[in-house]
Amino acid sequence: MTPSFYDEGALVAVLTTQPLDRALDYKAPEGGCHLGAFVEVPLGPRKVIGVVWGPGKGDYDYAKIRSVIRVLDAAPMRDEMRAFLEKAAAYTLTPMPAMLRLATRAPGLGDPPSMRKVYRRGPSEPDRVTDARKRVLEFLSEYGDLSFTLKELAELSGVTSSVIKGLVKQGAVAEEDSPRDLPFPPLDPERPGKALTDDQALAAGQIANAVASNTYGTTLLRGVTGSGKTEVYLEAVAACLRSGRQALVLLPEIALTAEFLTRVEARFGARPAEWHSGATMTERRRIWRMVGMGQAQLVIGARSALFLPYQNLGLIVVDEEHDTSYKQEDGVLYNARDMAVLRASLLGAQVVLASATPSLESWANAESGKYARVDLEARFGPAVMPQMRTIDMRTEALPSGRWVSDTLKRAVEARLEAGEQAMLFLNRRGYAPITLCRACGHQVGCDQCDARMVEHRFLKRLMCHQCGETKPLPTICPSCEAEDRMAPVGPGVERLGEEAVELFPDARVAVLSSDMYGSARALKAEIESIAEGAADVIIGTQLVAKGHNFPSLTLVGVIDADLGLQGSDLRAAERTFQLMRQVAGRAGRAEKPGTALLQTYQPEHPVIRAILAGDEEGFWRAEAAEREAAGVPPYGRMAGIILSGPDVAQVFDAANALARNTAPLQRVGAQVFGPAPAPIARIRGRHRVRLLVKAGKGVALQGAISRWVGQLRLKGDLRLAVDIDPQSFY
Repeated sequence: MTPSFYDEGALVAVLTTQPLDRALDYKAPEGGCHLGAFVEVPLGPRKVIGVVWGPGKGDYDYAKIRSVIRVLDAAPMRDEMRAFLEKAAAYTLTPMPAMLRLATRAPGLGDPPSMRKVYRRGPSEPDRVTDARKRVLEFLSEYGDLSFTLKELAELSGVTSSVIKGLVKQGAVAEEDSPRDLPFPPLDPERPGKALTDDQALAAGQIANAVASNTYGTTLLRGVTGSGKTEVYLEAVAACLRSGRQALVLLPEIALTAEFLTRVEARFGARPAEWHSGATMTERRRIWRMVGMGQAQLVIGARSALFLPYQNLGLIVVDEEHDTSYKQEDGVLYNARDMAVLRASLLGAQVVLASATPSLESWANAESGKYARVDLEARFGPAVMPQMRTIDMRTEALPSGRWVSDTLKRAVEARLEAGEQAMLFLNRRGYAPITLCRACGHQVGCDQCDARMVEHRFLKRLMCHQCGETKPLPTICPSCEAEDRMAPVGPGVERLGEEAVELFPDARVAVLSSDMYGSARALKAEIESIAEGAADVIIGTQLVAKGHNFPSLTLVGVIDADLGLQGSDLRAAERTFQLMRQVAGRAGRAEKPGTALLQTYQPEHPVIRAILAGDEEGFWRAEAAEREAAGVPPYGRMAGIILSGPDVAQVFDAANALARNTAPLQRVGAQVFGPAPAPIARIRGRHRVRLLVKAGKGVALQGAISRWVGQLRLKGDLRLAVDIDPQSFY
């Protein structure tokens, strides 16, 4: 049995975040160290952070083994967290140092606790009382023992900092040192929530009872858009908090957090921890430390919040669980939805997968009885589901360069006359997807990638959406050098925004696209103002389909409903169905009924017909039957192997070497397809070649792939990535 404490001088194995193939032996420091302790160790001339992973191997001269420098002031990594990282690494075929990096993504973990100055009411009275001083003293007296930073106190009292410093000199205000990383305010699960409908109360009761059992289980919470899924799972959060355990709510999009945090604060009386890329470095360190100490009861976060060091996690909610942004597509390739289920199974915790349009994987798991299922079939309150109709673009006389049909234009005008909002949806960022020379036909591509560059007119630049490379808009063709013959082809949301301004000159038009805002906070602020009525016509990408609530929005027009049906992605039909249903669900979420109009050249397509019919179960059953017949996920297993490097011949040679020796895969009945150039064959100057592995559902695929790719010796700048359960095939 692995000891939980190692005395001074004992050999310990320390796993670091450095790209090594194993943990390294060190001597335990003075005073010893616990299993899971975060430590600083010497590695060559450097000092690096690591975690005590177990006893050392002892296969090296003890006299030459170096000692741990110090144990960091952080709660040791718990056994379940180490087990989670190991199992996640084994499933995704990721090296353990890379997994540990995910679990230590907070700055300053090795720094001693930092302090800051705070201010509270002092014991003395000032020699004279001005209006400004009076405001400060009255404010501090009102809040009793609470303390504030200098900036907070100045702003809340409406005075300058010099007024407060003058009161400090006279002892009327006390200045004290306080730890910068403070616990989060306690949440009150007994505060009354919103009144629930009978269906909501029944659903909330089922999930809350499961949470109270302190055992593992996963529930698919399927509810139509606007049915109140959030209120239902917040009751599950309340049940979790009552039991003294922590809760995590994952959201797919940072822009969703503003409205959601307001709802959480109204329900529990305080704001929870907020973990995502928009959080400051100081706040990330605070959250990491407080979560590990059990002093953050609830975390609202992006997928990486799953790797925080929870002390006692009892519930994980994955909101909009079908969303593709839960799949990490670079670095460590994992699906946060699946990893949430894995982590909960190790903790004896509950998982709630919430969606109006579940992923086929979750639907199939619920059908088979692996997951429980709870359904909400009606919208909350007076709101009803929107009417959905198609606009057959084959019968519309649309002039060149126009994208909004006359039928859709008239529908928008009717809503504007009624004082309501309309949304035009197009899942293409930028101004135009292609910039083409009308003289020679040359399309401007990225110099680093095998991808066309997208015009972003508000930036006055072309941008590659694969690597982020930008270049100025050309006036001369890079190929034939013809002048003033470059033209944008096809619409993006920026171009659609220009058209909307022309079509609806008296309307306020707002374009919502993630790359048009300098920060996550600016994007959230814009969404809030639009929800309050600051725009009449909203132009948006898939960002707007993700859970936003615009009370005055009664019409959604989908500009190109056929866009997602193109290509060979096995999930194309599923994703089109989900996206169209989700974006249509933005309409009519309050008292006024909503309508969704889908512009399509394929109104007879089975997916379009399923969207209109609203027969979600029929769609899932048909899609499941097709996937099962083909033996593809979720009724089979797949893995993507991507080899990349600067020399295309070297990359293909390595891929062909793999393809010639597939014996480890053949032994488990797996098939290999390829090698072939990846659909995007070059990114950031690296050529990419793909192989696909397909196997039966019960096959132990990871071990076979590990043995297979282990035969290949990577030379030079050649890289190999394994994507288990790929979501995209680029």
